Amino acid sequence: MENATHVNWDEKILPFELRVSDSRGRIVRLDQTVNDILAQHNYPKQVESLISEMVVITALLGSMIEPRWKLSLQVQTDGPVRMIATDYFAPSDTDKTASIRAYASYDAKRITDGKPFDQLGKGYFAVLVDQGQGTKPYQALSPLEGSSIAEAAEAYFAASEQIATKLVVEHGETYMKGVGTQWRAAGMLLQHLPKSLKSEGGNPDSEKELREHALRKDEDWNRVNILLKTVESLELLGPYVSPPELVWRLFNEEEPAVYDARTVKFGCTCSEERVRQSLSIYGVKDIEKMTTEDGKVTADCQFCSRHFELDPATVGLEAK
Repeated sequence: MENATHVNWDEKILPFELRVSDSRGRIVRLDQTVNDILAQHNYPKQVESLISEMVVITALLGSMIEPRWKLSLQVQTDGPVRMIATDYFAPSDTDKTASIRAYASYDAKRITDGKPFDQLGKGYFAVLVDQGQGTKPYQALSPLEGSSIAEAAEAYFAASEQIATKLVVEHGETYMKGVGTQWRAAGMLLQHLPKSLKSEGGNPDSEKELREHALRKDEDWNRVNILLKTVESLELLGPYVSPPELVWRLFNEEEPAVYDARTVKFGCTCSEERVRQSLSIYGVKDIEKMTTEDGKVTADCQFCSRHFELDPATVGLEAK
């Protein structure tokens, strides 16, 4: 934690561990990343708020996957905001920069003046982990529950992964002289991964020891959650309290350990080659229907708005 205050912690994810309570965590602060993502589309403020929250959660969870893996999160609903999708691309090594992208699909006519989460209707929260070529992606989903996307993610982990999880997300617009209004977002993740009774030298065949062990682990998790609730918005968003200092401030009696920070930025993997690959399943008649009056097959990346124009003769099943 030496000189932590003098480090620029924007676009960084700090992993940490709480040894006493068998918990692991992450802290992330995003400035340029979230603004670059939002700049790709002209979203209403409520949609920008939802995307900012989703991007923070994606960064926190994405930093736990293996190198070169891809984490995708989706919220799909029947509300004014139909879908929010994010992708986290883990780098080849933890000392390299991960990339993240996001977009939302919404019905502008149905957007209200209500709270951002009110723009979501009934739906689900989905997680997909792609481990790379030759593997089958892991996919799971759970109902969209709670009063925030963070609470929906907590419910997903409780139901699908059986991992006690707590997320705190702060985000909003800030004004900077000479820069104007920009978004800033931050978040903290805590997960409880209790050691087994046997690994701690206990007797797993003893019902009494098992009950006492379970009670002790529940008390550990309750205690760190109480400590987490004391975090203040400005502490999380920064910049005056560094993430290592914040971990120590909150959890100094839990034997905290912090590890090397990871960096993240906005990045999109779209390319002409990928567009051609996606069109390779279509026959001549389908390609003809996609061809514009100008004699081009066009495509736009939903994430970064990049525009592609292709010769119809060079795409599809019968491409030349």
